[in-house]
Amino acid sequence: MTIKISICMGSSCFARGNSKNLITLEEYIKEHNLNAEIELTGLRCTENCSKGPNIVIDNQEYNNVDKGSLIDIIKKHIEESK
Repeated sequence: MTIKISICMGSSCFARGNSKNLITLEEYIKEHNLNAEIELTGLRCTENCSKGPNIVIDNQEYNNVDKGSLIDIIKKHIEESK
């Protein structure tokens, strides 16, 4: 089962931390050889700028995502997809 991750690339989310979250995601996917299990795309805006940085995983939106919480969220979704 493919995990679909969409990262908001709107200026607010990007400036608030999604620029770093994108790098974290790309590194995590590469380090754990998850290219076949994760589909990573960008979004223009999730319309929740004040709650950013925002990331959507399998249609569930996460707000105020930082590196630590991002890794925990990814691990949770990987476990649930097994």
